[in-house]
Order: sequence, then C-alpha cells, then structure tokens
Amino acid sequence: MANEAEIEAKFWKAIKSDMTLMLGLSGVQDDHSQPMTAQLEEDRPNGPIWFFTSKDVELVKALGQGHRAFAAFSSKGHDLFASLQGDLVLDNDRATIDRLWNKFVAAWFPGGKDDPKLQLIRFEPEHAQIWLNENSVFAGIKILLGKDPKKQYRNKVADVRMH
Repeated sequence: MANEAEIEAKFWKAIKSDMTLMLGLSGVQDDHSQPMTAQLEEDRPNGPIWFFTSKDVELVKALGQGHRAFAAFSSKGHDLFASLQGDLVLDNDRATIDRLWNKFVAAWFPGGKDDPKLQLIRFEPEHAQIWLNENSVFAGIKILLGKDPKKQYRNKVADVRMH
C-alpha cells in the first residue's frame, strides 16, 4: 500500500528514467501538447523540470515570458501515469545550461551551448495527479474471478502538491 510521498517518489524516479513528457500551454487557442525531453538536476531531483528546445518552436513563441502549463507523463512500462500543472518560463541561465548539457542535447544544437536557437525552459510543477498501475494483470484476473479490483487500486492514486 503506497502513500502520497511514496507515489511522488516513484513519479520522480520514473521521470528521471523515461524523460519524455507531453508539454503544453494552458488556455491557448489550440491547447495541444508536444513531446519534450525532461532534464532534472542531480541535486534537485524533485524539480524543476528543464527542457532544451529551439526558439523557433510554436510552444516557445506562444510562451512569452511565462505561462501556465500542463504536462502528461506515462512511464515506458505503463506502470505510472501523471498529469501535472504549473508555470513554464524561459530561462537561459548559463550555469544551468552548463550543468544540464549532455551529448543528446548537443546533437540538436550544432552551435553548441552558444547556438542562437537554443532555448532552455523551466517547468515549475505545482500540482500533480499520479496513478500507479503496478498490478493491471492482477486486476484483470480479479475481474475474471468476480472480485472488485477498485478496493486495492484506491491506494495507488495521489493528488500531490509539488514543492
């Protein structure tokens, strides 16, 4: 039986491992999201979530100096799902770029850390709903046996205020 803190810890561990979120801006006309690769700092494993992107993508153009945003996450094994809300801001802090820079990011920016199109954005999640799906096979078996899987599942959902 997991509590909220355990579920939140599983979320941060999963995001560090799987790294891809669907990120979008709240309240914009088309309200769509796009896949983005998350970067976390080693000394701040519980956020913020950073993304390297290009200044010419629609999300950055619509962002302005900052905007409310949402993100959706599904772990590769589909054993954890999350929906997050928070603030998204432009943040080209050179020290942060230096800390987060890696060969995968470098592959997208031929000009390196000084590439004129490079844009670092920071997502400050404030709230998350996190669902664990650890026993989906067992839930199916319980249904086939006429048992109620919801009883065990209710302890696998967390409504988390992020810090």
